[in-house]
Amino acid sequence: MVKRRESIPVRVGNTIIGGNSPVLVQSMTNTPTEDYMATANQIKDLAQAGSEIVRITVNTRDAAIAVPKIVAELEKQGLNTPIVGDFHYNGHLLLTDFPDCAKLLAKYRINPGNVGWGERHDENFQRMIDVALKWDKPVRIGVNWGSLDQDLLAKMMDANAKAADPVDSHEVLIQAIVESAIQSAKMAEKLGMGRDKIILSAKVSEVPDMIEVYRRLAAQCNQALHLGLTEAGMGMKGTVASAAALSVLLMDGIGDTIRVSLTPRPGASRTEEVEICQQILQSIGLRSFTAQVTACPGCGRTTSTLFQEMAEDIQAYLVEQRPNWQKIYPGSEELKVAVMGCIVNGPGESKHANIGISLPGTGEDPKAPVFVDGQHVTTLSGATIVPEFIKMLDSYVQKRYGIPTTVK
Repeated sequence: MVKRRESIPVRVGNTIIGGNSPVLVQSMTNTPTEDYMATANQIKDLAQAGSEIVRITVNTRDAAIAVPKIVAELEKQGLNTPIVGDFHYNGHLLLTDFPDCAKLLAKYRINPGNVGWGERHDENFQRMIDVALKWDKPVRIGVNWGSLDQDLLAKMMDANAKAADPVDSHEVLIQAIVESAIQSAKMAEKLGMGRDKIILSAKVSEVPDMIEVYRRLAAQCNQALHLGLTEAGMGMKGTVASAAALSVLLMDGIGDTIRVSLTPRPGASRTEEVEICQQILQSIGLRSFTAQVTACPGCGRTTSTLFQEMAEDIQAYLVEQRPNWQKIYPGSEELKVAVMGCIVNGPGESKHANIGISLPGTGEDPKAPVFVDGQHVTTLSGATIVPEFIKMLDSYVQKRYGIPTTVK
């Protein structure tokens, strides 16, 4: 069991981040926020996929004007997912000039690296914090090494150059990222914001750097932390890099919300990043979202592709049933199903699952023993193995996770 780092709980809309709450899944829209209907529809898709908090860009006056329309459209559709406004460069103006936008967002994301430069930095930062205090909103102070506070970095580089034992420039960069987050949080507190209103993040794009930055940040503060690689990349690279970094930190007990900043394929659904977050959390045992299939990779003993087709069909069936099962069979998201291809590990894996099926390795005359809660209950054969197993799967879910009816 992972021992979670103790963090101060923060209320974001109807959701609690940190404290004893589970690690939450976040995502971000990529529609033009000015197109309020497209943005509301994408938020709906993300929320239905399992995103528990959704962030939107608020970068123009028209985007700020669109926020109340987005919130109204979501309410019409019965959704109350917390919406976070992402502000850069002009957030102090937009939050001040458009009070309806400021009032309806559940949280503001502030990047201390681009709220302003020189004397304007502290002034603009204070204006954003003042608005958050007025509307009783939490903030995420989100440092990003691609837009790091250059004044702070320059000061730390100069101090390092004059030090008796200077470190390399990359180490100073890591120190500056952490220092920017810590200093900004302290500044927000001095302006009147409680620690229960502050979430921190410090995003980089390299896995070792992310792990190092967040370990240092976690050791120096007790604020809730939002984790994620920035610009993780596309496809396999983005997925693997995010899983590698997030898993290490989460197993250390670090992290209260996560996001996989995956570059989607052209035309692909934005919900992929939500599904990857869920799979990371479920794979390391922190949360359960959907029934899981254990399937072997196949080898020279599996001379038929039948088990691969079975695994694909059964996995597709579980995905299809997930929304319905979540409503009527609470707990079914923890179901473990095994679909194995040969007699070496197949029976053992099937016994470890709640329900499992194992082929002998050849497809000429397939016979597949089925195990339920570790016990062999039957052997299926012939062309109807998959539909018969799915019937058994349905029956198992109904009996194990169905709510008993009271006889009057």
